[in-house]
Amino acid sequence: MIGVDIVVVERIERSMQKHGAKFLLRYLSEEEAALVQSPQTAAGFWAAKEAVSKALGTGIGEEVGFKDITLSKDARGAPSFTLSEAVVRKFRVRATSLSIAHDGGFAIAVAAIESAPADEV
Repeated sequence: MIGVDIVVVERIERSMQKHGAKFLLRYLSEEEAALVQSPQTAAGFWAAKEAVSKALGTGIGEEVGFKDITLSKDARGAPSFTLSEAVVRKFRVRATSLSIAHDGGFAIAVAAIESAPADEV
């Protein structure tokens, strides 16, 4: 399953200016928020969580919330994500992949999720 999301960086930047850290903590954990060094990163993280939820076929809502998705970066800065145990079980998640890009005032994210077939335990 694949999900994609795009966001205008300026929209996220305005929310950060207006609400400060409170805005970031609405959709990020404290550890994730500590990784945010710019509005571009914040926008990329927003797009990433939306893309992951879309790859699961739900969007952000009752079945999958922002806090069910945890973003991280490896030593080279490549993004990845993990899902809460409840989401992993419900959607039978086997493998995940994430890409985030920023350009021209936009941030875009693409998430791929491999799930076990319904007939597998």
